[in-house]
Amino acid sequence: MTIEIELKFIVLPEAATKLATQLAGWPHQHTPALALTNIYFETADNQLRRWDMGLRIRGCGERYEMTLKTAGQSIGGLHQRPEYNIDLAQPELNLQLLPADVWPAGCDVAALQQQLSALFSTHFQREKWLVSYHNSEIEVAFDQGEITAAELSEPLYEIELELKSGERNDLLAFAAELAKMGGLRLGSLSKAARGYALAQGKPQQALRPVPVMHVKPKATVEEGMRAAFMLALSQWQYHEELWLHGHSAAQAAVQEALETLRQAFSLFGTLVPRKASSELRQNLTALEEALMDASADAQHLCYSTLWLDTQLALTNWLATERWRLFIDAKADARLQGSFKRFADIMLGRIAADLKETFAHVHHSGEYQDKATRLARQLLAVHLLAGAYNSTAVNAWIGSWQQLLQAIRDGQESWLDAHCRQALKQPAFWMNGSVKERPASE
Repeated sequence: MTIEIELKFIVLPEAATKLATQLAGWPHQHTPALALTNIYFETADNQLRRWDMGLRIRGCGERYEMTLKTAGQSIGGLHQRPEYNIDLAQPELNLQLLPADVWPAGCDVAALQQQLSALFSTHFQREKWLVSYHNSEIEVAFDQGEITAAELSEPLYEIELELKSGERNDLLAFAAELAKMGGLRLGSLSKAARGYALAQGKPQQALRPVPVMHVKPKATVEEGMRAAFMLALSQWQYHEELWLHGHSAAQAAVQEALETLRQAFSLFGTLVPRKASSELRQNLTALEEALMDASADAQHLCYSTLWLDTQLALTNWLATERWRLFIDAKADARLQGSFKRFADIMLGRIAADLKETFAHVHHSGEYQDKATRLARQLLAVHLLAGAYNSTAVNAWIGSWQQLLQAIRDGQESWLDAHCRQALKQPAFWMNGSVKERPASE
């Protein structure tokens, strides 16, 4: 088994022509393009997908290899997954060659193999460079071809950076250097994920509201903070894909994702100094300004260096826990405290702020002036409310959300009634409304 650490980029065809010139600036070994075919296998009920696994056979000339990728971690476009590679004499599956402990308990491997069939395939030319960068060796692979499922296909233009030896920090720093060539964006979806979507007919995905964030029981403040940024980044990249595929309403959803990032920085700003994220927040401001233009072009913006630099900086910030360079022992102790207790305090402050903001509103213009503040506070609540009784949480959020929607829709005759209803909602974060946990936890 190996742990694969790689960054994936989607690249515009015209930008790909600059890659060789860009890489000439570092010591490297070049491998000319080779034709690769990958066939991905799955059961009729997507059992491997539900286990967060991917299974393929790769063919290159007369050589074949079976690869199983198991559950790992993905941050932005940085993918870290356990990977098992088995050489094959023929392009035929043989699950018995894989270690027995890779499968969930009770799995009948022989029966599983009988249920597997080819679901989709990728056919592409792969050109490679092995680059020496600082203390690391990084493989740069450019893939050009297509993904095919039944009668459907889509073009494939990807650059993958894989850390062959050395340090993950070097991989991230090298990615930032490569981003200067332009025409790149982080690939949050693997080839397998894109293939599955194609096999399902590539249905139009719906907008995804910001969910209430859930963390593990007894999570620390630092774990809650990390989860908040991960949630916001996931929302951003999900709606980026929708916007690029013609879903115009996804532009506003991207704006909401960036505002969710803002709220995460605000919530944890008393624990992590602002200087720890100053450059990242400056980039966010520039992106937010660009997104405010209703006529903004998705492809132009999503493939811009500003867009990529911001996502790379956030990915780096999360993967390397960069905030730790800026905190002292006292701040660290607070970060290792209870996220639940932190949420109790912050929710109380948010409720007090909303009460002060809306207790004495006299006309619709005042409601309009306060709508942005309400929207931001509601996003913050979504990042804090996962440890409580969901019914109470939904009732509280729902009442304030109803007021916000009425303000946005100009329902002047309903504003006061919605406001009174929201203000009288009981505090779900008080004792007695904590979500019940199984005894084993």
